[in-house]
Order: sequence, then structure tokens, then C-alpha cells
Amino acid sequence: MSGIHHVTAIAGNALQNYDFYTRALGLRFVKKTVNFDDPGTYHFYYGDEAGSPGTILTFFPWEGAAPGRGGVGQTQQTAFRVPARSLGYWTHRFLEKGIAHEALEKRFRESVLPFTDPDGMSLALVGVPGAENEAGWSNGDVPAEHAIRGFHGVTLLLENAGRTGAILTDVFGFEEAAREGSVIRFKAPGLATGGVVDIYEAKGFLPGRQGTGSVHHIAFRAKDDAEQAEMARKLIETHRQHPTEQKDRNYFRSIYFREPGGILFEIATDIPGFAVDEPVATLGQDLKLPRFLEAHRKDIEAVLPPLGKAA
Repeated sequence: MSGIHHVTAIAGNALQNYDFYTRALGLRFVKKTVNFDDPGTYHFYYGDEAGSPGTILTFFPWEGAAPGRGGVGQTQQTAFRVPARSLGYWTHRFLEKGIAHEALEKRFRESVLPFTDPDGMSLALVGVPGAENEAGWSNGDVPAEHAIRGFHGVTLLLENAGRTGAILTDVFGFEEAAREGSVIRFKAPGLATGGVVDIYEAKGFLPGRQGTGSVHHIAFRAKDDAEQAEMARKLIETHRQHPTEQKDRNYFRSIYFREPGGILFEIATDIPGFAVDEPVATLGQDLKLPRFLEAHRKDIEAVLPPLGKAA
């Protein structure tokens, strides 16, 4: 069984991104590192207390990057879970903090509060009955009872759902759960956090353009290397996909491929996790670098913008 491991997006200003996700949304700053392929750029990870799979939203803050444009072949929206009774709290908080949001709406009989981050990234809070019984992490600003409980899921905007849906079901273990208009809902059975992928079939829409405010890729979970290898085998033999070789990302090991609609998918292992190089109690406090970049720490630190004392 697999669900969403993490979602990685593109931001503009690093400090603005850090402030919004840690202070306005109350997520934990789980890891401060760099883009391993572009070490002059931060890679931020936000999530629950331990950075559990299914809670992790990550960003590459590229100062001066052009804004993205929504469209076909992109992730249209990323949605978080909150207790159903907390939507009133969040609506009031968005008003108080001037966060752009829309009116509450219903999707698949769930209450959804759409909003955007400072870069225009499309987000939503989904009120989930019973989520109040799950652990919530508090930064001292957002009370634990109202805290975000990780991902609800993502909405993909695709020309055609067929081949992508087949990968979700055959490789990742999702099941088609419902249809509503042009949207097909897939769910990972028994998985609460990060267990939903909606595909919005939008024939004839303009293709999207990646930039600030857009999702770079979506990562799905594999328990370990063996499960990841089996997923790769299915992708190659059954779905004619061409995943990359495994890449070590320190906190998980990854392979990548573009699903048939053009969105970059990753398969990331649950192991070893974010406490591999610092204790859970102090996650996110220090800049962590992979071994191959450690010799360049001074040069890297010199080009990264400061985040202030709070980081």
C-alpha cells in the first residue's frame, strides 16, 4: 500500500516561504538543507513533529524565478487535513492574517477551504471528521487541536486520466473511489494521511508552465528499497515507463519518472527518515548537508540568505 510521501514545490523568496508555512500555517520546520543538484539553493521541508511520510511539503526557493501558470500536465492543488470542527478557526485566521482564500465549498461530501500561499500556490484545507483524534503538533501559535494533520491529497489536471489512473491503482495500490463531474477520486485504502489523488480530466485546456507557486513533483511512498524496486519493475514491464536509477536523498531514497500526463512522479522510501542526522527534538535548527557537500559548507552558507534567529 502506498500513499503520498511528500510534495515538492517552487517558491520565490526563502524567508517569506519560511514565515508563511511555519508561522501562518503552523507546520514544523523539519529540515533545512539544500537542493542536492543545485546547492546554492535551499531545500526546505515542513511537516508534522517528526516529518512523517504523508505530512511533508518541501520547497526549492528560487529567488527571482518567473511565476508558474496553472494548466494541463500540472498538480492543480495540494490539500491538507484538519479536524472538521477546525475550519471555522482557520477561516478566521485567514481573515485575520490577510491570507487569500475562497469560500467554503463541498467536494465529495467534504468541506474544503481553498487558499493560496504568497507565491500563488493553490492549497486547501479539508475538514475531516475524526482527525481531532490524531496527534497535532503546535508551534505555540496554532493550537494543537486545530493543527494541520498532514496531507489530505492532491488534484492533478490532466488531459486524460486513463494511463495515470492505471499507475495509481496497479503500482501504488490506490483504488478508484468516486467520481464527481470531471474529477475521478483515487484513494489508498486504510491510509488516512496523504491517501487521496484526484484527477481532473480537462480536455483542451492550455498546458501549465512551471515556476514559483507550482508543484515540481509528487512523491509516493515505498516502505523500503525492495518495495520501491518492485514498483519500478511494474512501471517498466506493464506501463512502459522509464524510472531513473535510485538517488540517495539522505532522508529517503528516490527514483523518478514522468507519468503519462507529464507530471514528475517520485517514489521515495519511508526509511531512514529525518532523524538520521539530528534528533527529533531539534529538527530544522541547523543547516544539514549531504556528505559529498560538507567540504563546501562555508561557500554554500555564504550564498544562502539568512532566515533570522527563529530558523
